[in-house]
Amino acid sequence: MGRDLDIVTGGAGFIGSHLVDLLISQRRHVLAIDNLAVGRQSNLAQHTGNPNFRFEQADVRDRAAMKALLAGADRVFHLAALADIVPSVQNPEAYFDTNVNGSYAVAEAARAAGVRRLVYAASSSCYGIPDCYPTPEDAAIQPQYPYALTKYLGEQVLLHWAKVYDLPIVSLRFFNVYGPRARTSGTYGAVFGVFLAQKLSGKPLTVVGDGKQTRDFTYVADVADAILAAAERGRTGEIYNVGSGNTVSVNRLVELIGTERVEHLPKRPGEPDCTFADITKITRDLGWQPRVAIEEGVARMMQHLDHWRDAPVWTPDSIAEATKDWFKYLGK
Repeated sequence: MGRDLDIVTGGAGFIGSHLVDLLISQRRHVLAIDNLAVGRQSNLAQHTGNPNFRFEQADVRDRAAMKALLAGADRVFHLAALADIVPSVQNPEAYFDTNVNGSYAVAEAARAAGVRRLVYAASSSCYGIPDCYPTPEDAAIQPQYPYALTKYLGEQVLLHWAKVYDLPIVSLRFFNVYGPRARTSGTYGAVFGVFLAQKLSGKPLTVVGDGKQTRDFTYVADVADAILAAAERGRTGEIYNVGSGNTVSVNRLVELIGTERVEHLPKRPGEPDCTFADITKITRDLGWQPRVAIEEGVARMMQHLDHWRDAPVWTPDSIAEATKDWFKYLGK
């Protein structure tokens, strides 16, 4: 692999594997790095035998491994991270180690390699419960739980490296990404995974609160396009929101999935009533715009329902048990 080498950390994961697909379609040489704690090699099976693709099982916290694997890279896309709210409350050390120290290791390896661009997958959770909607990049930072904090700290490490060491970094803050290959791990998390597993099993969908809360659901293919745009046209040291340009209620999502059987759960502390990205900056600077409306995105996901056949089917009781630490630590 030559100097046209793109490296994707977290490349076997949900967003990472879609980005690998896009880069391969651009005839780039791609090295996907993943420790497979959450990612699946099956997400990359379509590239088996492709001479332009290679996979390495490695952990971003391993500084020596990162330095060796990133040597000779042209561009690095740093998507590897630990996600989800409750596990971050229960085990903040693991989140700090992966999301902050791992980002440091990637930054130093990228600096040693002299990469042309490093794109960081940041999180809109850094805004917490925003003061304004749609939420711009200069909104107040007010993380509500360790996952949000550690993703923000990882971003700050990289932006500091851009300032001090001239490392060419662009950070993208993702809003509520969904689509095929989304995680099906045993952790209670994203609403799509919960709902689709429940639908497959013929169970009621568990809606938090009254379901009128809205989310900026952003389709994964649009996110991959934004990442590529950031690599090609993003300005070093800049932060860009990546959202759908719209916001959709959970009740509307229930309608699109197609069920009238719903059970309501208590509203949870630290969750905003709305997430809604101001995407003016990325549209203006990079010429990127989302293309997949929620109706089309949900229809595409419904074609891949089998992906959730082995996912846990959450019930009100199992959700209450899984989120008890959420209420314990965040409900103050």
